[in-house]
Amino acid sequence: MPVIRLETKRVEKPWGRHDLWPGFEDVPEGGDPVGEIWFQAPKGVGEDDPDLLVKYLFTSEKLSVQVHPDDADARARGHERGKSEAWQILAAEPHATIAIGTRSPMTKDELRASSLDGSIEDKLDWKAVKADQFWYSPAGTVHAIGPGLVLVELQQNVDLTYRLYDYGSARELHVDDGVAVADPVPYVAPFQPRDIEPGRRLLSAECAFVTERWTSVRAGTLAATHERPVWLVPLKGEGVIDGQPIGPGGVWLADSAVPFEVKPGIDLLVAYPGGTPNEALLG
Repeated sequence: MPVIRLETKRVEKPWGRHDLWPGFEDVPEGGDPVGEIWFQAPKGVGEDDPDLLVKYLFTSEKLSVQVHPDDADARARGHERGKSEAWQILAAEPHATIAIGTRSPMTKDELRASSLDGSIEDKLDWKAVKADQFWYSPAGTVHAIGPGLVLVELQQNVDLTYRLYDYGSARELHVDDGVAVADPVPYVAPFQPRDIEPGRRLLSAECAFVTERWTSVRAGTLAATHERPVWLVPLKGEGVIDGQPIGPGGVWLADSAVPFEVKPGIDLLVAYPGGTPNEALLG
């Protein structure tokens, strides 16, 4: 597979923003707010149905309370895969929060009733967040993203969201489907700080996909020991892969066997399917 710079798709959302992030053009005066930027392979190039999808999110209001099915539930409903996702927080205004999991265990009937009467908002565990945090939200987790955030979302590639509650808006809800696939319990992080290694932070091993964050104060070369597609998301700094310069504002899909040159000061997310560490080398 060649190295591909993924194309961007700007998605307008009522909860989005006009000021975005370095590497992206702000919304022109009078334009509708942009909430998401998707990164997709050009048609006819690369994988037809890649395992992962990368987005940037820009929030000015709370997103709906929602849940996604796991692989088994999604396939039973005719979809290719379920949807677990992860969020790398890039910027957070004071008091910014995300809701992840419920404050106490709930039955399905309690989840349904609280979704219908709106009390679910107060039964979620709203956690303070700040820049540089990484959160993994496995399928089945009831969650919501709050306002004042810029983040990178890494997810299994399926457009499958069940809204449980949307603060009285006119958007469609999916309470029956959402309750059926939800696991309404308090959130337990799947990894601990001891999993973080100097220079490389393996954040979601043995989850639906693996995410590593590479930071380097010196030049070097990344070379993988497993053949698989990898998504490269530069947050800061620069690098070169297969002769192509890469930097913030873009996402690249590449064969992990292609050597990747990094320059001093790079800050890079590397994501790939499966639960086995990439065993990449920086030297």
